[in-house]
Amino acid sequence: MATLNHTSDPTSPTPGTLAQLFLARVEARSGQVAFRYFPDEGARLVDITCGEVLEQVRTVVGGLRALGLERGGRAAILSENRPEWALADYGCICAGVWDVPIYATLTVPQVAYILDNSGVSVVFVSSAVQMEKTVAARSQVEGSPQIVVFDAPPKLPDGVISWTDFLAQGKEAIEGVTAEAFRTAALEAEPDDVATILYTSGTTGDPKGVMLTHNNLWSNVQASSSHLPLTEDDSTMSFLPLSHVFQRMVDYLFFSSGVTIAYAHSMTTVADDFKLVRPTVAVSVPRLYEKIYNGVMEAEGLTKKLIEWACGVGGVWADEVLAGRTPGMFVRLRYRLADTLVFSKIRAAVGGRIKYFISGGAPLAPELNRFFYSVGLPILEGYGLTETSPVTNVNTIDALKIGTVGPPVPGTEIRIAEDGEILVRGPQVMKGYYERPEATAEAIDEEGWFYTGDIGEVDEEGRLKITDRKKDIIVTAGGKNVAPQPIENRLKTNAYIEQVVMLGDRRNFCSVLIVPSFPNLESWAKKVGIQFEDKRSLLSSHEVHELMEAQVFDSLRGLARYETPKKIGLLERPFTIEDGTLTPTEKVKRRAVSALYKVLIDSFYDEESYDQTTFVG
Repeated sequence: MATLNHTSDPTSPTPGTLAQLFLARVEARSGQVAFRYFPDEGARLVDITCGEVLEQVRTVVGGLRALGLERGGRAAILSENRPEWALADYGCICAGVWDVPIYATLTVPQVAYILDNSGVSVVFVSSAVQMEKTVAARSQVEGSPQIVVFDAPPKLPDGVISWTDFLAQGKEAIEGVTAEAFRTAALEAEPDDVATILYTSGTTGDPKGVMLTHNNLWSNVQASSSHLPLTEDDSTMSFLPLSHVFQRMVDYLFFSSGVTIAYAHSMTTVADDFKLVRPTVAVSVPRLYEKIYNGVMEAEGLTKKLIEWACGVGGVWADEVLAGRTPGMFVRLRYRLADTLVFSKIRAAVGGRIKYFISGGAPLAPELNRFFYSVGLPILEGYGLTETSPVTNVNTIDALKIGTVGPPVPGTEIRIAEDGEILVRGPQVMKGYYERPEATAEAIDEEGWFYTGDIGEVDEEGRLKITDRKKDIIVTAGGKNVAPQPIENRLKTNAYIEQVVMLGDRRNFCSVLIVPSFPNLESWAKKVGIQFEDKRSLLSSHEVHELMEAQVFDSLRGLARYETPKKIGLLERPFTIEDGTLTPTEKVKRRAVSALYKVLIDSFYDEESYDQTTFVG
């Protein structure tokens, strides 16, 4: 039995389609720049206008028809973020073709599973590398989907055509099709028609195909727009994987609001690209904010002391402003000096024009959010899942409350079940899992409530606070419940800690695995005279063990005894997407971590007496 805690404005946006969204933008603002991209490794950005986008999308629809795809057909997109991703996506939308995004980081078996499960007829890929992967995956499934490669190598295998040839076929196919006929056909889509199947990156088991309708995404765009102020003067940079619904839905929102979307060179160049693109708004997962914070805190000597002083001043200022009070004259003067000496330089590092960031995908440490607010880079943290298209809640500039994910967006209802699980009902809730009716019935009850699997609570002002993933809650052998994410988030703000995972389910006590911030750790080691040849020898040092113990327990001061980890594992290698310990959106796969470091973790609980800190390479 669940109890109702909060409902937003119960009026849902009028049902609509993504085809309507697309046409409304390109027809009203033909000469406005829609997309910008880097055609090479340099700093030059190339613009694509709305009129050019419309013409390209018409050609993509023709290309899909030339390859035999009709309304209800399926096409996959396996590519990094780039204009062709959006053009292929909007082409599928206007053609009535269900598109199936595939993360560019997935392996051949993972790609083969999605191709086989979804039954796609065409796969758009970005490069020769992705082409070879898809050719290998294609050989493992029934049928033989056609492959279209954006950056085609000189020689193409059978069943593969270049993007250029695909567009040429499309242009030929649409000869004689008037603009009005194209428009009429695109608008044949119904709000309840499936628009896309997104395969959850998942932390366990085979991924499930989430079927999202046109109205699921359309309604989420409309609802989110009421919380996020955007104008045609704004610009953004798209770099989170478009295969994930978070960046994709927000890009729909940006596109429909007239915001210019620039595509980063790659995920590895985001920091440099911010300075080139100079966006006014951007979205990311907490990992980016953690990296920016850790980069600031890596300073040494007098610079570090200056930064620490400025952070102290900024914290006092932020607490006053967030509480709705006007800081006193002395605080304002000190803050102005801190801003000139430190904060302005941090803002410049992300282009100097950011009005606000949007954060989602995983919980953001309140300490990090407070830091960015004090710097003049407010982060609007939100919440949602792939199955909810994704946004259910998000903070606003005018009513930001750090530590929460804000109130529900319009048309969304939130319930907290008796066991603390968050339930959601609204127009953004998925149609269901593709060809998995049992899983759909488990996730959505007869009244339309979606069971998120997250634990949370709603405060007196109607804002949602996330505690943890239900399946991630650690239950110790003594029966104590421990929510690991808030504890991990506290540790991530420590200058000596880069990544952390807390463990201990069904064990006598909790433990943590830590990837240190090696630049800071190595700098400290050199100062105190520790000799080391590499990371392995550094982490073997008894002095390093003592330092890391002190850092961990100082960061976790005030926790209950059963919440405080007793053992610490220091890891030489970071958790990565490539080794399977992170999802494509950089969330930790706890089971994968537990399996990879099973010997080390078991050793924590095999002996009664040994060093607090243990090292593994």
